[in-house]
Amino acid sequence: MSEEVFASREGLELVLPQVAPGIGNVILQPESTGLIAGVKVKPFPIWPDDRGYFLEIARMKQGLVADYPTETTQVSAALSYPGTIKAFHFHLHQTDFWVPAVGMFQFALVDLRKDSPTFGLKNTMYVGVMRPWQVIIPPGVGHGYKVLANDPAILVYVTDRIYNPKDEGRIVYNHPGIGYDWETQHK
Repeated sequence: MSEEVFASREGLELVLPQVAPGIGNVILQPESTGLIAGVKVKPFPIWPDDRGYFLEIARMKQGLVADYPTETTQVSAALSYPGTIKAFHFHLHQTDFWVPAVGMFQFALVDLRKDSPTFGLKNTMYVGVMRPWQVIIPPGVGHGYKVLANDPAILVYVTDRIYNPKDEGRIVYNHPGIGYDWETQHK
């Protein structure tokens, strides 16, 4: 594996792994032992009725966002068209909380933290209306997604701090060191 640090802050050094191509561990249960260290997954309820459905994104100071400071928490949403790939991003300080509100996504995560026990590990999660999971992504974990199916999808994300472009880094979606396979797996 490569040991060249490409981003860092005190206590956190990020390194591009050199790992085998593929999608890594497909996470099928929120308590999977194959999760990247620090990533947390929790199902959320959807309340459908004859008008549509209601979902609760987060209750501050509860659940997966219990430690988020209310004075700097930011809530955002992104609508993406079918087949769109947005990857890879990483943060040195910010923790992301992702909630797929509409549609289906393929979430892709890779551990870039040099000293992490799961350095280089990749996770794939198929989430959205058919698997309503919320996901915590800690600093140093590369993350991205692909929109599945034929309709646009909406991702709501809550961050533990106000967006700072200096905190965000990007790695091209098809970087050979990560080797993430964005092609359809079950052809």
